[in-house]
Amino acid sequence: MQRGNFSVVTEFILVGFSTFPHLQLMFFLLFLLMYLFTLLGNLLIMATVRSERGLHTPMYLFLCALSISEILYTLVITPRLLVDLLSSRHTITSVACASQMFFSFTFGFTHSFLLTVMGYDRYVAICHPLRYNVLMSPRGCTCLVAWSWVGGLVMGLVVTTAVFHLTFCGPNEIHHFACHVPPLLKLACGTDVPIVALGVGLVCITALLGCFLLILLSYAFIVAAILRIPSAEGRHKAFSTCASHLTVVVVHYGFASVIYLKPKAPQSLEGDTLMGITYTILTPFLSPIIFSLRNKELKTAMKKTFLSKLYPEKI
Repeated sequence: MQRGNFSVVTEFILVGFSTFPHLQLMFFLLFLLMYLFTLLGNLLIMATVRSERGLHTPMYLFLCALSISEILYTLVITPRLLVDLLSSRHTITSVACASQMFFSFTFGFTHSFLLTVMGYDRYVAICHPLRYNVLMSPRGCTCLVAWSWVGGLVMGLVVTTAVFHLTFCGPNEIHHFACHVPPLLKLACGTDVPIVALGVGLVCITALLGCFLLILLSYAFIVAAILRIPSAEGRHKAFSTCASHLTVVVVHYGFASVIYLKPKAPQSLEGDTLMGITYTILTPFLSPIIFSLRNKELKTAMKKTFLSKLYPEKI
């Protein structure tokens, strides 16, 4: 299609890791292993929580919802990346590109909202233990999870609609392995591109920082409550219930800040691609490891559930 002096783009080329031709097989094997481990880890967490009645609590309900969001997020990004690493054809239609952006933002921000909800859960458990069953009732927990998904859906819809409302003119090469917003905006033409770029950036940063500040506020009250506990054993026990969540928050927002808050300095396109791996593949890979290793209750339940079936005489 022609519009003025420009050709309207109907498909894009994901450059991705084609700039590293000799490393593509190594990247494929590495990302495949990380993807399979991410799926396995999250499925193990969900299966453990389902099978162990002692884990049928709000904290582990939220953890299951978090695992689902991670599985779906990686499902949107990683299989396409793995196919492109073995293929010489890296084209993606504008509709498929918009779909990938929508679902990646939906599941990504749902993940952030769920982490915020989990922070609130820990705040209520430690600061208001006597009111915990009332504030974190089954209906209340279901509403918190539902609103997290609705929030993610709204974010995905807003960002995708804003970006794909623009006109894309040649060239059509996206210097990334996925339909990421910044490289896509570089391909758009028109006077409203800077406004859309500013608006999308503000919406994403505001949502991320808002969630992060709410988590910080929760932990400020949690730390204050823990310090009032007289015994060292009691303080350690209270903090241990938050350790895995706090570690995942640091990893999640640390890598997210690399993507969204990095300074606009001259940088290689290859560097942007490699940096994108930290948030899209590495963070989901680390999350189930952290929850499995740093959450004593979950680790014990996993051993009881799965190792007892493999080695019944040792359990």
